[in-house]
Amino acid sequence: MYKDLKDKVVIITGGNSGIGKATSERFGKEGSKVVINYLDHEEEAEAIVQSIKDSGSDAIAVQGDVSKEEDIMNLIQKAHEAFGRIDIMINNAGFEKPIPTHKTSLEDWSKVIDINLTGAFLGSREAVKYFLDQGIKGQIINTASVHDVIPWPNYVNYAASKGGLKLMMETMSMEYGKYGIRINNVSPGAIVTEHTREKFSDPTTRDETLEMIPLNEIGEADQVANINVFLASEEASYIHGTTIYVDGGMTNYPAFMGGKG
Repeated sequence: MYKDLKDKVVIITGGNSGIGKATSERFGKEGSKVVINYLDHEEEAEAIVQSIKDSGSDAIAVQGDVSKEEDIMNLIQKAHEAFGRIDIMINNAGFEKPIPTHKTSLEDWSKVIDINLTGAFLGSREAVKYFLDQGIKGQIINTASVHDVIPWPNYVNYAASKGGLKLMMETMSMEYGKYGIRINNVSPGAIVTEHTREKFSDPTTRDETLEMIPLNEIGEADQVANINVFLASEEASYIHGTTIYVDGGMTNYPAFMGGKG
């Protein structure tokens, strides 16, 4: 438990499913006030809100498309209206769909870039504006991916969005560190969520995935949520402008594990 997170106000985009859901629930357990952004499936978002309230913390759900400027501005406004301040912005919403590059339409390209990169830019920009205006030494945490450094065939738009997110974070961290605003990325590897559980339950897919992970385990959403709350806490007060990989070692060239040395 991180006592300093009690009553801190955190916004989590895509906070009603997957890593976002696990992160929303974990901040609720820390006593934080949680603002859950969702695009659809309102009932899922409201169920998490109720669960957090039942645990003694507070939460609200705010619908919005992170790729739309007006929706992000509304998200910030609703959070402030509900809780009087904002301390932490977690740009977590994301989208992926496999398509060979030569078959990727401009619409396919733009949808992923708009959600994964532009959405995180808008969330980060509006959070910084708010922190500067309110004199708050706030924090921004972006959900990136191991594919910010590992190329991924058939996912050119996704890899490009996450690679761009890495340099966006690093650039912003240089601009706003002097104001006490900490900005970092968390890059998950293979993680079991409600969206990937069926895929990883297939023995062939699971075995192929495990070959890429030195730890020989597929991660859980809670393990990413644990890093998000740590980064938001005072225990991480000197971590700034960096990426933490939650990947079981996937980024460490696992193809060399069987080599001679």
